Amino acid sequence: MTGIPIFNVNNNCSTGSSALMIAKEMVESGKKDCVLALGFEKMERGSLTSKFLDRTNPMDKHVTLMADLVGINEAPITAQMFGNAGIEHMKKYGTKPEHFAKIAYKNHKHSVNNPNSQFRQEYSLEQIMKSPQVFGPLTKLQCCPTSDGAAAAILASEGFVRAHGLENQAIEILGIEMATDLPSTFSDNSLMKLVGYDMTKTAADRLYQKTGVKPTDVQVVELHDCFSANELITYEALGLCPPGKAGELIDRGDNTYGGKYVVNPSGGLISKGHPLGATGLAQCAELCWHLRGEAGARQVPGAKIALQHNIGLGGAVVVALYAKGFPSYSNNVGIRKTNSVGDGSGFVATPYLKILEQIMLIDQDNTIDKFRGIYGIRIKKDNGQEGFWVINAKTGKGTVEFNSKVKPDVTLIVNDKDIVELLAGKINPQKAFFQGKIKIQGNMGLAMKLTELQRVAKQKIANITAKL
Repeated sequence: MTGIPIFNVNNNCSTGSSALMIAKEMVESGKKDCVLALGFEKMERGSLTSKFLDRTNPMDKHVTLMADLVGINEAPITAQMFGNAGIEHMKKYGTKPEHFAKIAYKNHKHSVNNPNSQFRQEYSLEQIMKSPQVFGPLTKLQCCPTSDGAAAAILASEGFVRAHGLENQAIEILGIEMATDLPSTFSDNSLMKLVGYDMTKTAADRLYQKTGVKPTDVQVVELHDCFSANELITYEALGLCPPGKAGELIDRGDNTYGGKYVVNPSGGLISKGHPLGATGLAQCAELCWHLRGEAGARQVPGAKIALQHNIGLGGAVVVALYAKGFPSYSNNVGIRKTNSVGDGSGFVATPYLKILEQIMLIDQDNTIDKFRGIYGIRIKKDNGQEGFWVINAKTGKGTVEFNSKVKPDVTLIVNDKDIVELLAGKINPQKAFFQGKIKIQGNMGLAMKLTELQRVAKQKIANITAKL
């Protein structure tokens, strides 16, 4: 236990992004240099139901208005709310059921390439339209499932990022805006506005104005597709297309790879899943991976600006824009100078550790995924001087940091000259361990991966060394 301040946030389905917004504001205020926003949910099977019968439900007024406008049946309430919004769009603009189904088809197809997705099966358009009807144009495969899950984001000041050599990983939140229900939510007798159209448009318009970013500047979007109908109407609320033109955007394929935008490359809530408290932060993580070029088979080519939309009925919406914080620090460029090894220049091993970090930065094959963990290396010189490095391969491309405060999973204690031979592939790690040249503290299983790591890295180290 650390005793640090912790705030619990509950904002219905927009809880995760609300926590993200609070964390950002704490860093911006100068009160904190590094803040963790964490979201999680463990859900019951079946449709959402009211849990507190001794108090007014936050959606009470919304449901009452829907009942007055179109009545209520036995279908899940949220499916009725978003389904009715879809029906209103159909009546107003001529949208067809196929348009909603095409969104679900796209999202299920996207999820095939997402190892974090709850469902990874691709369905045909016919299968989606013929799956059991839930309400109105919405079928089962157009609705998000109940899900268990967690997601997190670490927000840090620019000074913290620079001090820890994290420029190559840093994604900047260009802006983030929250809006809540407006008078028009209830006064205009609109089922689209009842599920957040106006508050989404309000937050998005404010965001674009403050950042100077236009919707057309965006390449990748994660938006709140709790139901396919909500994704469709949100295209228009976010300004991705004019009002009434969402169907045309879908028919052109401008919501998927090869089109103007890639919307929900993760598979969205429909396929990736919707653990309520985690969703907003899962969207954030997905967009960061694309901006870093770390999204694997689902990578959006040339992603430079990302847009997030997370809504909670009852009601709040958060809209955010992201871009690389230090564009000149690319994960895909050649060798560059780095200060992340700090001032360990008096050690023979230092140049090799710098080379190791460069190999991690230009790792196009995601080899690092085989060695995820935090490795500490305590290096001793013959004169008794010691240096401590941490190779943090836990997430992203990884970093190598001198005198890091990050706690390693395993620590290797080794002589300065021996670590050079180890990194260069001249001595066998297991043999060196039994000879007493390497001492190991912590996760022995992780340490045993060093033999394979050495095999993979030694030729790359040799190639880069030859260029220096």
